[in-house]
Amino acid sequence: MSSSTHLAREEAAFHAFYALERPALEQARVFFKDLLQTILAQARHIDIAKIESRVKDRDECLRKFSRKYRTTLEESGVPYEIRPYITDLIGVRVVCLYEDELEKVAQIVQSHFDVIDVTDKVSAMEGTEASFGYKGLHLDLRLNAAQAALPQHAAYVHQPFELQVRTIIQDAWSVLDHKIKYKKSIPAQLKRRINVLSALFELADREFLQIRDATAAELQRAPDETTEADPPGARPALAGSELNAFTFLKIANHFFKDVEFEGQKVDQFVDDIRAWSPAITRARFNALMRETLATVKRYKQYYEERNPESSFNPFTVMRHCLYLGDKQLFRRALRNTSREAFEAWLQGTT
Repeated sequence: MSSSTHLAREEAAFHAFYALERPALEQARVFFKDLLQTILAQARHIDIAKIESRVKDRDECLRKFSRKYRTTLEESGVPYEIRPYITDLIGVRVVCLYEDELEKVAQIVQSHFDVIDVTDKVSAMEGTEASFGYKGLHLDLRLNAAQAALPQHAAYVHQPFELQVRTIIQDAWSVLDHKIKYKKSIPAQLKRRINVLSALFELADREFLQIRDATAAELQRAPDETTEADPPGARPALAGSELNAFTFLKIANHFFKDVEFEGQKVDQFVDDIRAWSPAITRARFNALMRETLATVKRYKQYYEERNPESSFNPFTVMRHCLYLGDKQLFRRALRNTSREAFEAWLQGTT
């Protein structure tokens, strides 16, 4: 049998297999995506941007087989089937925020799945001088014995799938990279521009990671909320008594111990405080909180009893504390209706 005849027969067999199995593949796609979402939702200190899944297009499967395996198989003269060579019929993609989270995700999934194969495109690209292209971590997985033993997982015991783990920067590069039609047999000047672009994406990944770590370090070094004096060895950037996002968080976390403050809201709130009082120090903010918090907490209880559907979150508490501490300076901290309601309650308690 000629190579072309054998290929045509195997392609027809794959068409039939794909048509028959497509509904089951769709169910498995949803199952693996949901399972990974559940597993990773329990992980701490990993920021997941999104989790996606797909069933690989039939014709793309055939193109992949021809591109990667056909020539070698035909030269060996050994009969083959296409199906066993397509290990990524089901694909799940986990997109993280930071590059050091790729390996963390890989370690977590290895406690729930058996790893059939690993393709570390990050290491492969970094080991290739003057190269450009997609980076990411690919793992071919199947349920491990513990997961396979669960009755609700019985239908997916023998189904492998490919997990792609990328950063959000790598994911963006992958999308744009596919739009660059010619990358190999091109003039050196154009290839160099593509290399520069790839390097900028890689630099962005690295900078986001370093900014995250530097932000955590700055928060750790921020002066204690209970003292005006700087601790021994304080960095020049934190010298003095500046109220910024880091010193604010030290104070806010002291008064609201069970609250996890969202970074963007903190940034905006501190910006508002400094607009109302440009000269405010961390010690002054801390003092205002200490002097007024007990009163505002009583008002919060009063307010929530009468407005059970309304929110009186920690930022709202702090706005009331600032206003109560200096009604003229922090008048803008409260809207007119909130200020009037608070004043009416204050008058009723005196």
